[in-house]
Amino acid sequence: MADRADRADKLDEQEQASGNESGDKLVSSAPDVTDLTDVAAVAAPIIADLSQLIQAARARVATTANAELTLLYWHVGKRLRTETLGERRAAYGRQIVEHVAANLTVRFGKGFERTNMFRMIRFAERFPEEQIVATLSPQLGWSHFVAILVIKDDLARKFYAEMCRLERWPVRILRDKINGMLYERTALSKKPEETIRQELSALTGADSLTPDLVFRDPYLLDFLGLADTFSEKQLEDAILREIERFLLEMGRYFTFVARKRRIVIDGEDHEIDLLLYHRALRRLVVVELKIGKLQAAHKGQTELYLRWLDKHERLDGEEEPLGLILCTEAGPEQVALLSLDSGSIRVAEYLTILPPKDVLERELFEAIRRGREQVARRTLPEGELEIEGIEEDGGD
Repeated sequence: MADRADRADKLDEQEQASGNESGDKLVSSAPDVTDLTDVAAVAAPIIADLSQLIQAARARVATTANAELTLLYWHVGKRLRTETLGERRAAYGRQIVEHVAANLTVRFGKGFERTNMFRMIRFAERFPEEQIVATLSPQLGWSHFVAILVIKDDLARKFYAEMCRLERWPVRILRDKINGMLYERTALSKKPEETIRQELSALTGADSLTPDLVFRDPYLLDFLGLADTFSEKQLEDAILREIERFLLEMGRYFTFVARKRRIVIDGEDHEIDLLLYHRALRRLVVVELKIGKLQAAHKGQTELYLRWLDKHERLDGEEEPLGLILCTEAGPEQVALLSLDSGSIRVAEYLTILPPKDVLERELFEAIRRGREQVARRTLPEGELEIEGIEEDGGD
C-alpha cells in the first residue's frame, strides 16, 4: 500500500512537471502583445491601405450610380419627347408630362417632379445621341448637365461639356466658367463654325487640346483687387499673391515655373515676367505683362525669349514654347498685321475691373464677328465674303 502511494505521488509530480514544462513552451511560443505602441505601428499601414481601398470603391460606386442616373434621365426625356412631340401631341403634351411627373413622384420620389421632367426632355433634345451622353456621364453628373442645358448655342454647349469632362470641373466652377463667358473668350470661338466643330471633335476623340482652346481674350483678373492705375510690378505682385486664382483663370493644366526668369543673351540680362508650363500641351509658356496698348516691339521681345527657351530649356518630348502678351488694349488691325491671333505668340487683353455683363457680352460678340470676318477675308476670294450669323446666347 505504501509502495502504491509513493508511486502515485511520483506520477503526480511527473504530470505537474510535464504540465509546467508544456505551459512554459506555450507561453514562450506566444507573441508578446503587451506593447500597444508596436501593435499600433504595425496596424497603421494596414489601416491606411484598407482605407484607400474602401474610399476608391465608394468613389467608383458613386461614379457608376451618377452615370446610371444621368442615362436614366436621358431615356426618360427621350421617351417623353417622343410621346409628346413625335406623335403630334404638342397641344396637350404639357398636361401629359405633368400627369406622368405627379405619378412617378409619388412612386419614386422628388427626382421626377415636374420641373426636372421638363429638364429631362430638354436634355434629350440638346444631347440627342446616347453614346455622347454615355461618354460624358462618368465625369458629368446631372447637375453639370442642368447647368449646360440653358446654353442655346450647340457649339458652346459642346465646348463646355467637353472641357468639363477633360478638366473635371466641379459644378460651381462650371457655372463660373459659363457666367464668365469662357467659350466666347477663347480664340476658338472666333474661328469658322466648321473649324470649331473639327477641334471639338478632336477634343472628344483624343483629348487633343490646341492653343486655340487654351488661350482666351480677355482674361478676367478682377480678383487681383487692383485700383484704376497700377504699375507692372504691382500687377506682378498681385498675380503672385493670387497665383492659385490666376492659374485657375488661365486654365487647369497651367503650372507656375518662375517669376522674373533671368536669361543672358550676348552678355545682356533679360527677364521673363512669368514663366508657366502647360502639362497637356507639354510646352513652356512665356507670359509678358504690359501696361497700356500693344506695341509691335512686344512681339519681337517675346519671340526672342521663345527662341532662347527653345534652345536652352526645352526638354526631350516637349513641344516648342508659346508666348502670351497680356496688355490692357490690343487693336484688332495691329493684332492681325502682326499675326498675333494665331501661331506661337498670342496677345490678349486683361480686365482688372469687370464691366456690366451686357457690355462684356456685346464686346465679346463683336470680337467674335471681327475674328470670323478676318478669317473669311484670308480664305475667300474678294466679293464672296459671307459672315456666319452670331446669336447672342442666354438662358431660356
